[in-house]
Amino acid sequence: MEDIRDIVLDYVIDEYLEDEDEEITYDTPLISGGIVDSFSMVSLKRFLENKYKISIPDEKATPEAFDTVNKIAALVKEFTG
Repeated sequence: MEDIRDIVLDYVIDEYLEDEDEEITYDTPLISGGIVDSFSMVSLKRFLENKYKISIPDEKATPEAFDTVNKIAALVKEFTG
């Protein structure tokens, strides 16, 4: 099974990076670094919920929880068991 981190990283690169030369890692600040805004965070949350057949409560979907790929993967794992 493909690692959640790789799936999230690929999604962020495909959807939100405008400069194809820009390098991001599992620990790159996405929200505080300006790569993902609040509207994009909502679409990322929907993508994760659909992909993994989970429901992430709004109170868990905070900018802090979505600030790095590693944090997003940890959040997804919390709801996928």
